[in-house]
Amino acid sequence: MSASVQDLSTRRRPPTLDVAVVGGGMVGAAAALTLARAGFATALLEARAPALWQVQNEVDLRVVGLAASSIKLLDDMDVWTSIRKARACAYAHMHVWDAESGASISFDAAREGRQQLGYIVENALVQWALWQALESAGVRRLCPAQVQAFEARGDRIQLELADGEALSAGLVVAADGASSPLRQLAGIATRGRDYGQSAVVAHLQTERPHENTAWQRFLPTGPLALLPLADGRSSLVWSLPEDEARRVLALDDDAFLGELGIASDFRLGRIIKTSARAAFPLKLQLARSYQAERFVLLGDAAHAVHPLAGQGVNLGLRDVAELRDTLVAARKAGRDIGAQHVLQQYARRRRSADTLDALGLDALARIYAWRSTPLVAARGLGVRLLDTLSPIKRHIADHAAGI
Repeated sequence: MSASVQDLSTRRRPPTLDVAVVGGGMVGAAAALTLARAGFATALLEARAPALWQVQNEVDLRVVGLAASSIKLLDDMDVWTSIRKARACAYAHMHVWDAESGASISFDAAREGRQQLGYIVENALVQWALWQALESAGVRRLCPAQVQAFEARGDRIQLELADGEALSAGLVVAADGASSPLRQLAGIATRGRDYGQSAVVAHLQTERPHENTAWQRFLPTGPLALLPLADGRSSLVWSLPEDEARRVLALDDDAFLGELGIASDFRLGRIIKTSARAAFPLKLQLARSYQAERFVLLGDAAHAVHPLAGQGVNLGLRDVAELRDTLVAARKAGRDIGAQHVLQQYARRRRSADTLDALGLDALARIYAWRSTPLVAARGLGVRLLDTLSPIKRHIADHAAGI
């Protein structure tokens, strides 16, 4: 009898951790921090700690356009002020134009009753600020750490790490990137398509100032964006077919700047200087499910989208906010935060929202890939009409801001 009582008490013992977050990029670190600040015992597992960020460092080649919803989440975690003061550039205007039809559309923060549309911030700065805040929030950081296997066992999920250590938690959050080993271990399939494109990135010194404006030109080969940086330069994100991206990367600086000036329509005048360049492959990928037993996906592990509207990280941070709110509500109601019906609530809401956004961006990419004269004319007419419809433009701006 005593043995059975002991077994029962063991099964009912609460997990050592409430949540184990796997993946310490921007989205994973944000998830660990906000859940810890909400009172959950949280651990963050990451293979590599972020590099030391210092203001004298060269600006990270990868930047993100943070929307209002993302800024609110970072502010809730008390990290936004330090990020903004360190090196962030507010942009109050966005201008998008079509190279083939000549049609354009503009967004202005003042017309939307805001001070800015968003901020351009380097990925490395956001990740570093989040990592610096983890310890004071009580997050247990395991780094380097790699999950080899996991198994749900009643009221907990057991993780086996490569170094032989084991962890027990009520819930595992997979934020380990688009190739997500944990998603694969969970047996969750994905759907999508390879765009056959890469995004060429660099930072540019231009003849004219960026005017705190995000500029984007749609070319037959893909969109080209010039995003304002705090140091006065502009960050380039140039989507090109893979062969063309490789060719552009191989050009010397003078040839590169010459081609880029033409591609950007010399919107900021002559391009004077470029930083080092890099390229990243583009694809659309959506997980067929966002949850398994005591397991959820968020960020790129759940969805990878085309960068043409800069929504990838914002969608991931909206996943984080939704998961936090779902778990807090479950705890207030006295429910198990890892219970299937709790995780299904998060999964339904975010998978629906993320899928709509991802497919909307994919549709936009397809529309701007039209080459036939009648379709280009129709596209131009639609863009010109949209630019005159203030309520619809306001709705688009609100949606992009996460409002």
